[in-house]
Amino acid sequence: MVVIYIRLRSLHLLILIVWLSLNNPFAIAQNPLRENAFQGQAVPREVREIYERGLQWLENNQDSSGRWKGGESGPGVTGLATMAFLAYGEDPNYGMHSEIIKKGIRAIIEDQNASTGYLGSSMYHHGFAMLALAEAYGAVDERKLWEGVSRKEGKHRSIGEALELAVRTAITSQNKNSLGAWRYSPDATDADTSVSGSVMVGLLAARNAGIEVPDKAIDRAIDYFITMTSPSGQVAYAGGLGGFDSSPARVSIATLVYSIAGRKDLKEFKATSSYLKSLDSNETSDHYGEYTAYYRAQALFQSDIAAWEKWNKNLIRELKEKQRGDGHFEGNYGAPVATSMSLLALALNFRFLPIYER
Repeated sequence: MVVIYIRLRSLHLLILIVWLSLNNPFAIAQNPLRENAFQGQAVPREVREIYERGLQWLENNQDSSGRWKGGESGPGVTGLATMAFLAYGEDPNYGMHSEIIKKGIRAIIEDQNASTGYLGSSMYHHGFAMLALAEAYGAVDERKLWEGVSRKEGKHRSIGEALELAVRTAITSQNKNSLGAWRYSPDATDADTSVSGSVMVGLLAARNAGIEVPDKAIDRAIDYFITMTSPSGQVAYAGGLGGFDSSPARVSIATLVYSIAGRKDLKEFKATSSYLKSLDSNETSDHYGEYTAYYRAQALFQSDIAAWEKWNKNLIRELKEKQRGDGHFEGNYGAPVATSMSLLALALNFRFLPIYER
């Protein structure tokens, strides 16, 4: 036990506090500048520099309502950008970006339909926004979320309430779908693996956060991905069985879904993860760019750490080359999406988001 005498001079007290901080495993528990949360290793300087410049651009371009505009916009985009800040590992309630995070979460909740729970204009937005709510749930202090904000009728929900509503919407949509998955509209009767991936990851994150998600819903979605996976590991896009081609994005989505659903025992997981690892590690993106990188980083990390480490080195090099002078990235869906997804692909180096746990 360390005894601190009342007459201890201020300098000695300061030294003691610093010593305790450095030797207390709970002190500065989420400081990405110090070490990698998974291996206790220092995060590469290049990663920190790319990430910090990207966050600075996102901070400068969040509007007063908490949203980001420029290209695609909506609660899904707000969710991705907000997660980029959460993934940095700072205290979301008192850290330097806490206000940005709270504004983003409030904007997502304000954009939710209070009656249906639907988030945005497509199930893409719904999935990414639901994921952001799940990652914020339990981390952001609900008592401070709406502090000092004018009450808006039907918009003043807690994160937990908004997340439960979002989960209900996803389940209701799935129940209407004969394929047991999702497409752009919550009332769609067909499905595709891209939209289904965004919703499925959001549901799995919500379940991990403690929200009730029926096992039946997860099993039906997994069955859909199984039907869309070929023996070679290729993953089809839409409809039923067939139409397989080489899409790193879809193969990554399926691999990630199988992984975080705890279905690594499936032969389909073994097929997609093997196919993904067989791809050239120097090819970090295809014509979908940041979208592929976002999913491929997570899929490789969840399926094979050694493969992820090799690919991650090339990702860092590519992002360093692509990042613009003010910190943003260009992409098919606008700078907010490209910047957020690029940073989140890089955030596996920090591993602070619950969804990034192995």
